[in-house]
Amino acid sequence: MQGGKRTIRAYQDSDEASVVDIWFRSGKQAYPYLDAWRRMTPETAQVIFRKAILDKSNIWVAVSRLRLAGFSALQGSLIDRLYVDPNCQREGWGKLLLDHAKSLSPDGLKLFTHQENITGCAFYEKEGFQAVAFSTSPPPESAPDVEYRWELGYQNSDI
Repeated sequence: MQGGKRTIRAYQDSDEASVVDIWFRSGKQAYPYLDAWRRMTPETAQVIFRKAILDKSNIWVAVSRLRLAGFSALQGSLIDRLYVDPNCQREGWGKLLLDHAKSLSPDGLKLFTHQENITGCAFYEKEGFQAVAFSTSPPPESAPDVEYRWELGYQNSDI
């Protein structure tokens, strides 16, 4: 996305449609191997967002003067979600959201993503996160996942 000052601000109720749209389109792009994402519709995405994300997380949005570019959903030191509009990816928005999460939780962060999410894994590793555990995500996905952790100044791979 070109133009406009980039900022992170707290989610507002008026952001819901844009956030759900970004989550839906980004998820469809990132997770074509997951049946749950293949079957998801915009309507089910909105229901899931309200029940599983909005009610359980502190949500932050990345915006420019022009529009909303991405969001993160935090549960304490857990990054539960971090999505950037597919039209705005590779423009620094994910890093901006990640840096904001690091500033909110300077003692450390953790997140989970799917092992097949090669782009996401590479991004998190580039930003200082280290894979610490491999398992299977809970239903309905039930897919191989990886737990990542970030700690300020952490350089050792022995967690």
